[in-house]
Amino acid sequence: MNKVILMGRLTRDPDVRYSAGENSTAVARYTLAVDRRFRRDGDSATADFIGCVAFGRQAEFAEKYLRQGTKIAITGRIQTGSYTNREGQKVYTTDVVVEEQEFAESKNAGGNNGGYSAPQHSNPAPSANTSDLGSADGFMNIPDGIDEELPFN
Repeated sequence: MNKVILMGRLTRDPDVRYSAGENSTAVARYTLAVDRRFRRDGDSATADFIGCVAFGRQAEFAEKYLRQGTKIAITGRIQTGSYTNREGQKVYTTDVVVEEQEFAESKNAGGNNGGYSAPQHSNPAPSANTSDLGSADGFMNIPDGIDEELPFN
C-alpha cells in the first residue's frame, strides 16, 4: 500500500502549468513545510519540506485557492523518478502525488491568516424587520408557537 497523509503550510504559491496538446491538463507543484512531531533536547522546531504535485482538477483547485502560508491537509501517494540534468548527472526525485487536498484551518486562523485577509465589511444598522428575527450569529430566530408548521422535528 502506498498512502501518504500530510498536514503543513505551503512554502510559496503553487507553480501551475498546463501540459501541451489538444487535451491540456493542469499540473501544480508546491512544497509543504511539515512540522516534525518530536524535538531533541535543546533543538528548535524543525520541519520537513515535502514536494507535492497535483494534476487536473486538484491542480486547478491549488491554482485558484492555495497561497503561500496556507495550511492544508493532503492525501496521496509517493512517486519516485529520475532524470539527467544539463551537466549529465542523474538526479533522483521523490514527490507526493496529491489525490485529495483540503484546508486545515479557517481563513482567519493562524498568525498570517494563511495568506488571506478577512473581508472588511461595514455593519449596517439592522432594520426593524430583521432585528426581531435575526441574531448576532447570523441565523434567524424561530418564533415560539410555530412548531407545527416546520417540515421537521
